[in-house]
Amino acid sequence: MTLLKLDVLSVRNIHSASISPSPAINFITGANASGKSSLLEAIFILGRSRSFRTTHTKQAISFEQSQLTVSAQNRQQSGSVSTLGIQIDNKQCQIRIDQEDRQKADLAYALPVQLIHPKSYRLLDSGPQIRREFLDWGIFNQHKNFLPCWRKFNKALQQRNALLKTRQIKQLPAWDKELVEYGQVINDFRLAYVASLQPVFLEMAGHFLDKDDVDLRFLPGWDDRQALDFILKNDLDRDMRYGFTHSGPHRADFQTYQNKRLAKDYLSRGQQKLLVLALLLAQVTLLNQESPYSCVILIDDLASELDTENRAKLIKYLVGLSCQVFISSTDIADFGDLSTVENYKWFHVEQGDVKQF
Repeated sequence: MTLLKLDVLSVRNIHSASISPSPAINFITGANASGKSSLLEAIFILGRSRSFRTTHTKQAISFEQSQLTVSAQNRQQSGSVSTLGIQIDNKQCQIRIDQEDRQKADLAYALPVQLIHPKSYRLLDSGPQIRREFLDWGIFNQHKNFLPCWRKFNKALQQRNALLKTRQIKQLPAWDKELVEYGQVINDFRLAYVASLQPVFLEMAGHFLDKDDVDLRFLPGWDDRQALDFILKNDLDRDMRYGFTHSGPHRADFQTYQNKRLAKDYLSRGQQKLLVLALLLAQVTLLNQESPYSCVILIDDLASELDTENRAKLIKYLVGLSCQVFISSTDIADFGDLSTVENYKWFHVEQGDVKQF
């Protein structure tokens, strides 16, 4: 995927902006609070239908405006060009692709977006939900039949939890059957994805950390030496007592190891950032290898994340990745020597006004 033209209206302090980015690398500079992160946020909203800076996307609407709009012309891998658009106000989110009303999932398929920003290191040390979302986003972009299975599993889980809270035991077997059926499908998807991601991650960790002893270990959310239906029966008394389902794919996680020790407990904060960078770029690389859709990469505040040497490594890697990339920092000098970088564009943002240099 390549954004040929991007239009942004009323996203934070960007009241109106229109750019024609490079299909390769795009550098975005500006002082703090100038609007450069808002430009990246707009692209993220166009791909994910939500903000990465707030849990309530409506908070990204410019002050005294009633709605935000982000639209783009998007070149597909086939060479055809489509139009994407999203409009969000205080009550609803409207999505259109090629002049037709569509769903959030359609937009996510049309524009896969990977974000690297100052809080990305939380992928290692936050709760398991953020890591499940990481896995599921990768699977979602590679397998169209994952999403309907995931939705059916979550429906069964919600129904089962509601029955547990009201102690309606007689109806549980029907939902247990659904939970087990779709839960196993989701687990199989995740196992296969981690197996595919592992060698790419290992290569990426060697590139950025000079380490070849990293490992991903998938935790399915239950003791998978036993069948999930057996676990659910054994857990029933505890589930009834607490009113929710303790075991299943909704409790899945993965852990990252270096030299057979938990990375989050062993590596420095700087090394953890590089390890997360390796994870995120491994996911993009895998997506590009196995999916018909290429990913747009957003990197916010590059200088705060990496030292000069690792910035140079990253830029060099991105140049050869065949992805459209948007990278922000306060000064163009933060990106290092650009004499070997071909086909890039430089945009400067000042008080929400975006200009190409």
